[in-house]
Amino acid sequence: MSESETAEVTKAPVHLWVTGVLGFLWSSIGTLDYVMTHTRNESYMSAFSPEQLSFFYSLPSWTIATWAIAVWGGVIGAIFLLLRKGVAVWIFLASLICMLITTFQNYVLSNGMEVMGDTFSLIFTAVIFLIALGLFLYSRAMLKKGVLK
Repeated sequence: MSESETAEVTKAPVHLWVTGVLGFLWSSIGTLDYVMTHTRNESYMSAFSPEQLSFFYSLPSWTIATWAIAVWGGVIGAIFLLLRKGVAVWIFLASLICMLITTFQNYVLSNGMEVMGDTFSLIFTAVIFLIALGLFLYSRAMLKKGVLK
């Protein structure tokens, strides 16, 4: 490798690997929830009340699409982060935006606040938002530092 090629390669910091792996694992939990809900896995869905099940099973198709983009975008974004690709920034941004759209639909445009609006659900939704925002901001910072290409 020539000197100019060596200078262009920025070593990935350890925190990139930690963030990427934890982001992948966290997002994988979201995909598990998505798959179990949409396949109506009996043992998984037995934890929910009949009202909650009715709510989940009657989501508009556009909400299911934004939910899918949000959770699968998190997984794909984490993979691209680990591969040190700049496209991770845009995937995390799409995931974050779709998460916000899904949340708005579930808590504002429908009766989700009534059905799922307990304190735990609201705090957990806030945690999901903060992690999605954090992954976007982190990947953007890594792109600006030249760690992602």
